[in-house]
Amino acid sequence: MIVSREELEQYEIEHLAPYAMKSRYTRGREYPEDEHAYRTVYQRDRDRILHTTAFRRLEYKTQVFITSEGDYYRTRLTHTLEVAQIGRTIARALRANEDLTEAICLAHDLGHGPFGHSGEATLNTLMKDHGGFDHNIQSLRIVERLEKRFPEFDGLNLSWEVREGIMKHETEYDCPPATSEEPCHRGTLECQIVNAADEIAYITSDLDDGLRSGLLLPRQLREVTLWGEIVHALDIDVATGLSELDRHRIIRRMIGQEVTDLIAATDERLQDCHTCSPDDIRALPENVVAHSQAMQRHNREIKDFLYHNLYRHWRVMRMASKAQRLLSRLFRLYLAEPWLLPEQVQERVIRARHGHDTCESPERIICDYLAGMTDRFAQQEYQKLFDPLERV
Repeated sequence: MIVSREELEQYEIEHLAPYAMKSRYTRGREYPEDEHAYRTVYQRDRDRILHTTAFRRLEYKTQVFITSEGDYYRTRLTHTLEVAQIGRTIARALRANEDLTEAICLAHDLGHGPFGHSGEATLNTLMKDHGGFDHNIQSLRIVERLEKRFPEFDGLNLSWEVREGIMKHETEYDCPPATSEEPCHRGTLECQIVNAADEIAYITSDLDDGLRSGLLLPRQLREVTLWGEIVHALDIDVATGLSELDRHRIIRRMIGQEVTDLIAATDERLQDCHTCSPDDIRALPENVVAHSQAMQRHNREIKDFLYHNLYRHWRVMRMASKAQRLLSRLFRLYLAEPWLLPEQVQERVIRARHGHDTCESPERIICDYLAGMTDRFAQQEYQKLFDPLERV
């Protein structure tokens, strides 16, 4: 017997927590659509995100290491999948809406350009006189305007709650823009879960990749409390080096402790707040999804360690410097000679310059094109345009 959408919606109402967002009570889509027979609104949103060009491009976009450095480091795609896995685990434990959580997880990094945070910083500098660049806004721009999947409208026509989750994505390195809808309100519990899952995923995976690459050495981690506790609990002697198997054991234990602590601390806050609806969560003065104070101190140590020893490592800084020069030169060349762009992009730039498209500037259109590039495509494009011996 087929389970209908109505039955799935009723199951959510009966089994999810009062503060969880229920599919039946969505604020809906910008453009009305008929409901699906056996998929909820958030399940459809998740599927639409998975089928986007922007999602597929995440496979060749940098997390920390440029893809040319090796094919076994995290990319934006593998990071996104790890965030989704952690997010669903947390949502299930807290009886939140797993489908909404997963949809936001899968969309949260769609707007990232090539070359990681250095690429985003470069695009923001290039666009400083034209509205700047923020990957949260770019993610929303992708799902609302740039993806072309339906004849009736631009974008994916996602539900209000998924778009809210994209706009209000928040970590230490990601701040929701002041232009977000209802900026005085918190995101849903599911939105907050994604924020926490993202932080857990990136600190553990960056530590893992740093050790795998040799840029980080086990002896450097002696002063990191959580690392020391886990190494001691697993009875691993890192003085003589760290095997691949032991590294996997340590990172797996670290993820487990991070997730368990977050669930327990968040559940305690939820009980203290006596929240009875998603609107109660939105009205709280601070996010309810957070680690215990002890784990927050541990994570502060790990983040500081990664910043000073990995993100500022000379090899990573060299990659960032190359990315900055590459994107800057491409941006300026496209702006000066738009006929070098693909025809579809070229036409948009020309229309904007002639005032036929008042919603877009030539700079924004070129920024969209650059932000959509993978690391590999940007490198190839640079070679074709600046290397006289390279075939075009």
